[in-house]
Amino acid sequence: MEEQNGSKINIQWFPGHMTKAKREMQEKLKMVDFVIELRDARIPNASRNPMLDELCKQKPRLIILSKRDKAQASYTKQWIAHLSNETTKVLALDILKDSVTQMVVDASQQLMKAKIERMIRRGIRPRAMRAMVVGVPNVGKSTFINRISKKKIATTGDRPGVTKALQWSRVNKDLELLDTPGVLWPKFEDEQVGLLLAVTGAIRDEVLPIDEIALWAMRWLLENHSEALTKRYDIPLKSDPHAMLEAIAWKRGFLKNGQEVDWKRTIETFLREIRDDRLGSITWEIPDENSK
Repeated sequence: MEEQNGSKINIQWFPGHMTKAKREMQEKLKMVDFVIELRDARIPNASRNPMLDELCKQKPRLIILSKRDKAQASYTKQWIAHLSNETTKVLALDILKDSVTQMVVDASQQLMKAKIERMIRRGIRPRAMRAMVVGVPNVGKSTFINRISKKKIATTGDRPGVTKALQWSRVNKDLELLDTPGVLWPKFEDEQVGLLLAVTGAIRDEVLPIDEIALWAMRWLLENHSEALTKRYDIPLKSDPHAMLEAIAWKRGFLKNGQEVDWKRTIETFLREIRDDRLGSITWEIPDENSK
């Protein structure tokens, strides 16, 4: 495995079912009161789909920063403040452990408070709020749907792109959800967005140059979280990401014929351990004015 110094890493993925999903989402938006957008708390900007921004701009939005347990709490708090505004409410959730249903219903009622009050003033009995659930692949949408509904409605998987069709689910008398497939956009304008989505598992490894992704991730960790590498792998730090991966291979015994590094196994293990939080809770992005 050779490091490509200065070369651009090309990451693009826009399967046909996503084009169809975009069209269906446009048609269904008029049926909902607001949008629930799931983003990955580790990469709140990179997991924001600008195509969804355009589709849903006329609707109030509840942004859920999923996988909060995998992100650094101090940065998540900053992101919540950064993303919140008059028409947008933000929650950070550990979908498998938090009281998801109550937290989301409460936040939804706060977001839609003005509309509910208008209905009451007009003598209309408030109906269940209807929300479209959107987000990029593998951000936890299907797990969220099943957890909040307290039954298995959406298909889940540890790989992106499992949900392929739109489907309704009733949470309770106050909330109904429309699940949608995870949608990526046709072109990543910022190379780092694609890299962050790849590192955290939003894009299938089969379509990625994973050796380049691993080298980029290792370089970033050496610059920003070297202590996590030291703690996890118990090896001396090296400035070169290629040398670090090689040292991990020798430490773990990922070798062929006892003396040649098994790069495939080393890279796959390294990326899996990042995604499984084995290096600790890490936020890969901090908020700035361009990350709304």
